[in-house]
Amino acid sequence: MALIRVSEAARFLGVSDDTVRRWLDNGTLQGSKDHQGRMVVEGVELAALAKKQSQLPDDPTGVGSSARNRFVGLVTSVVMDKVMAQVELQCGPFRVVSLMSSEAVRDLKLEPGAIATAVVKSTTVIIEVPAPGSPS
Repeated sequence: MALIRVSEAARFLGVSDDTVRRWLDNGTLQGSKDHQGRMVVEGVELAALAKKQSQLPDDPTGVGSSARNRFVGLVTSVVMDKVMAQVELQCGPFRVVSLMSSEAVRDLKLEPGAIATAVVKSTTVIIEVPAPGSPS
């Protein structure tokens, strides 16, 4: 069972340490003290709250897709030359970058401030964890 300190929990949830402490006080999260007397939260409980609180905007395209990894966001940057372009989106707390043809950028009218959906369909997803003994 992973135990996560208040400061780490705040970082994962994108809130302040004080907010996590308030959630512990009002019962939104259940906490306990670790062997050093610090307040900690069980990782599984933190993961459930993170999932519950994660809210991306609805996908404006309304299309059906087999891809489950769809990130709605705002275009923040377009770097384009004659043939290729780099398009950056801010999708909630995530930065998503796509390389595509300049023709596609023009056809889709992608420019900073435009709403777009990044669709990730991949057979390879790499998961990493902290090394044993390293601070998480």
